[in-house]
Amino acid sequence: MGMPNVHTPRYQRFLQKLREARQQAGLTQVQVAKALGKPQTFVSKCELGERRLDLVEVEDFAAVYGVTLASFSTLETRDAVKRRVRVGPASRSQV
Repeated sequence: MGMPNVHTPRYQRFLQKLREARQQAGLTQVQVAKALGKPQTFVSKCELGERRLDLVEVEDFAAVYGVTLASFSTLETRDAVKRRVRVGPASRSQV
């Protein structure tokens, strides 16, 4: 058995988009790693969710794949979020 899935469904969607972007760009993990100046295992671990990515790293992947940062977005539409989460003055946290 493999590692248990510890990522949220939203992060899993992000990982799927990350893999699909590479495939649609027609690139191998080795080619992406070379473009990023990283080992191939870095790309593999990122795609498998064994290594989480920060925003700057996602920007680097987007640049290599020739896509926008928004193409990796997993956000729901504004209406879907409004139905799921009601935000009002009482629910906002104090800063």
